[in-house]
Amino acid sequence: QVQLVESGGGSVPAGGSLRVSCAASGITSGRYCMAWFRQAPGKKREGLAKINSVGFTFIADSVKGRFTISQDNAKNTLYLQIYSLQFEDTAMYYCAARSTSNGACLAGLNEGDFIYWGQGTQVTVSS
Repeated sequence: QVQLVESGGGSVPAGGSLRVSCAASGITSGRYCMAWFRQAPGKKREGLAKINSVGFTFIADSVKGRFTISQDNAKNTLYLQIYSLQFEDTAMYYCAARSTSNGACLAGLNEGDFIYWGQGTQVTVSS
């Protein structure tokens, strides 16, 4: 059974940096795609970044240059590093995953492509 547990959220001053983590368990095939999404109150869930089994990454244009995605395979942990935090970054941040036959991610960054989801970690940007 796949489980994803996010952590690392909190209240951070605008302009600061934050790294949120996602501890993954149960993905036994070694071939997967993992991603970060966020959802602010009253808004649709937004795809931010994804990474595949071999470390190929994709960052959404809306956050490119400020967000990076990485993984530590030894720790089975996914990370999202956020720089230059802005008030608009206030949201619940979710990690998501899917097993794949070839270790590649599907094109795009669509929440419907991901089967497993964590419970989210809240990031609040303060003044």
